[in-house]
Amino acid sequence: MPEMDGLEVTRQIRSVVGNHTPIIILTSYNWDEIEQEAREAGVDSFVAKPLFAGTVMDEFREAFCKKNAKLAAETADLTGRRVLMAEDVAVNAEIMMMALSMREIEVEHAENGRVAVDLFASHAPGYYDAILMDMRMPEMDGLDATRVIRAMERADAKTIPIIALTANAFDEDVQRSMQAGLNAHLSKPIDPELLFKTLETLIRN
Repeated sequence: MPEMDGLEVTRQIRSVVGNHTPIIILTSYNWDEIEQEAREAGVDSFVAKPLFAGTVMDEFREAFCKKNAKLAAETADLTGRRVLMAEDVAVNAEIMMMALSMREIEVEHAENGRVAVDLFASHAPGYYDAILMDMRMPEMDGLDATRVIRAMERADAKTIPIIALTANAFDEDVQRSMQAGLNAHLSKPIDPELLFKTLETLIRN
């Protein structure tokens, strides 16, 4: 690419968001010559052009699985952790809060994405350990709220785990979530054990 090649872009992304998000190089060339340098820069995988949607999605899935496997042993204790939950349906919010209380997690509820953004912005960096973000909400949906949070000029805006909660589990929904800056994508109804495992993996000690 002109001005800045993919390896330098990767290095700069890693300096901002750390090593938890998969980065895949798209190339028309033989990557053997640059593979070692690319791995050192933080590249997880390579996909040859021309691109096919199925191939790209398979690479993302594999890259996420590798990341999760590598981080599996680095799980966090959830006791006393503070989670911001954006959910517009009161019954769903109550069920989630009851489930999270089983692991002694403190939950603050926002009834839509705009309230979630305001709550996050009004507290000091590091106040929340994670955000659970419903995707379909009035006033501001989960994707827009995530983009606003990620764009904030504060220490934790790029690094706080944000987990999508949605009734849609199709590939395009997963892709849109990743593009918006979400770290994980869980389908409703939420499996509490899967939610706990996801929080343990994403929250850093």
